[in-house]
Amino acid sequence: MDIKLSQCFIAVDDHDKAVPFYRDVLGLEVRNDVGYGGMRWVTLGAPSQPDVDIVLEPPLADPNASDADREAVAELLAKGLLRGVIFATEDCDATFERIRAAGGEVLQEPIDQHYGVRDCAFRDPAGNMLRFSQPRK
Repeated sequence: MDIKLSQCFIAVDDHDKAVPFYRDVLGLEVRNDVGYGGMRWVTLGAPSQPDVDIVLEPPLADPNASDADREAVAELLAKGLLRGVIFATEDCDATFERIRAAGGEVLQEPIDQHYGVRDCAFRDPAGNMLRFSQPRK
């Protein structure tokens, strides 16, 4: 069996805030921007990984969802509990400084982890946790 990652989804509550963060701060390229039924999906990716997409999606893209479901998902998103993504980087410290200088909300400064990586963490504008990791030398 030969499988590989194609897409991952990150819920955002405001694409107009999220897209500049992912594009301008993280350096991802916008590949697609689609609206449908009053909702929006924006596909981005690293230029070095043309076959892997990150899709910024509405928090609850279900027209049949109840108001209670929408409120519950909005609360989870605000707490940063819906999704997390880990990006690989060659220099965790330089990546950290670049994102922090651009105003990224720091969750964890760079640290050597016992499981063999050096990593740091930020929140995106929607509250999602993003980690940036490099193998420890």
